[in-house]
Amino acid sequence: MTASPAIAPRILKGGIALVDPGTGRVVRIIALQYNPETLSRSFQAQAVGGEGGTDRSQALRLKGPPIETYTLDAEVDAVDQLDVGDALVGRFGIQPHLSALELLLYPSSAQLREHHAAAARGELQVAPVESPLTLFIWSTSRVAPVRVTDFSVNEEFFDTRLNPIRAKVSLGMRVLSVSDLGHDHRGGSLYLRYQQEKERLAAAVPSASPAVLGLREVPT
Repeated sequence: MTASPAIAPRILKGGIALVDPGTGRVVRIIALQYNPETLSRSFQAQAVGGEGGTDRSQALRLKGPPIETYTLDAEVDAVDQLDVGDALVGRFGIQPHLSALELLLYPSSAQLREHHAAAARGELQVAPVESPLTLFIWSTSRVAPVRVTDFSVNEEFFDTRLNPIRAKVSLGMRVLSVSDLGHDHRGGSLYLRYQQEKERLAAAVPSASPAVLGLREVPT
């Protein structure tokens, strides 16, 4: 009797979802073609008075959640699609995939035209263009509202039409908290869910004993 072949685990992809902040309608989902091998995160505490503050009564107070950033490097490669005869990739290479990511930093052309038309009509207070709410999704337990702050592309190989067929993308994102969006904004509610998931995961780790730190008890 032959053994059953091993079943490969289903690997989730990281990606970005664009959501209409008013209606909650999902505008688009962009999945990374390949998950990056590393994901960098940084935190900057929002202490009252900032670093070097002199008001001792405020030393333990926080103004809000920290400024949190994500940075990743991802690859986009057309080899597999070219092997199976993908018509879109055959015509444009990976330009459509890169464009989908690049447009995260753009207002739409329709918004730009309307903005210009409003200014031409003499409207004195033309509000800046509002973009969709961007969600960075990295597993079911990390879904964070973000603003894309940095984006760079290094195109490495090209087809005979000079379409890029391989590239490395660097993406920097800043998490938008309730301090940025407010509690009543859809993104603010999503941020609270994001932080509450952190709190739930942290609570699952049992507290260490003072003995692990070489103490009989923690001084108080």
